[in-house]
Amino acid sequence: MLIYVCISSHGFGHAARQAAMLKQLHSLCPEWRLVISTMVDRRFLELAFRDIPVVLRPVQWDVGMLQADALGADPIATLEALQDLEHALPQRLDQEVAWISRQESPVLVIGDIPPVAAELAERLQAPLVWMGNFGWDDIYAPLGSAFEGWVRRARDCYQRGSLLLRCPFSLAMNWKLPETSLTLVAAEPRSIPSALEAELQQSPSPNVLVGFGGLGLGLEPSLFARWPDHRFLLNLPGNRDLRERLALISNVTLLPNGVRPLDVMPYCSRHLGKPGFSSFCEAMAADLGLHVVERQGFAEATTLMEGLRLHASHRILRREDLEAGRWALDQPLQPPAHGKLIATGAIEAAKAVQRVATDTVQQD
Repeated sequence: MLIYVCISSHGFGHAARQAAMLKQLHSLCPEWRLVISTMVDRRFLELAFRDIPVVLRPVQWDVGMLQADALGADPIATLEALQDLEHALPQRLDQEVAWISRQESPVLVIGDIPPVAAELAERLQAPLVWMGNFGWDDIYAPLGSAFEGWVRRARDCYQRGSLLLRCPFSLAMNWKLPETSLTLVAAEPRSIPSALEAELQQSPSPNVLVGFGGLGLGLEPSLFARWPDHRFLLNLPGNRDLRERLALISNVTLLPNGVRPLDVMPYCSRHLGKPGFSSFCEAMAADLGLHVVERQGFAEATTLMEGLRLHASHRILRREDLEAGRWALDQPLQPPAHGKLIATGAIEAAKAVQRVATDTVQQD
């Protein structure tokens, strides 16, 4: 059995939740071949899928929403990129159909959540499982008439498939498909280097994980010095000047290569970041307090913030508060309105994929 996963190149969260699900699927069906198809940064993929034997296929299936930074959307640039994608997709489909056919194996396609996965599955005569908390139809619909054609195309694709695995914090996704609702989808933390573990365990200050996704936000390093009674954990920034400036701040620890933010969550009490599906799932599973900066221009943010209020201990910040260093880390957290969620979504999704594959592919 070949499981071919089309992952959005929009951001890291889609790949992170597929890594969580596919690790469980590999445990259930270790003989199945797993293929990841995306243009998400390869270093992130190699880290996220390190424990799973996967084949990486560098293919861009969608555009998503282009962003000026971690908190700002760019609809005009997104439209231009969608037009470029339309010209490129036929050749990419031909290429991947040919490659998959050469594998001479039964196939199941998973879409998270590029619309064109529907066409790929149909050309392969393979079952299709969608997994996500939104579709690009939901994201583009509020952006006006220029996106109407893309909304229709995406919605038509999403209504073709065997099953929708609906993640928490979801938008409408009115696709007229059978559905399975999932709980939090999060991978398990891995062990960290002993020196880092000792540093975090022995820290006299609360540890605060800071993360704004793949784009980052480039916070002014001096802002961390405003909170001398807290230790901040950050991914290594790509910008060398920023990295060197952060290294000079005594209460900042840069995570070494090979350590995911998820891996240090057990040592933290709070998380400072933006609305993001996978970061929310991982932080909620680790029972962190979430300090979240409001985000505009992206429809998913609204439902994520609603989920935050309902299911996590939290503080909500404005962007100007973030950039001024007013992070409220010394303030009590707001309790969840409806209680916390469990984190069994990855195994629930894996079992659902196994059922579809067994019932539809292996019986043919």
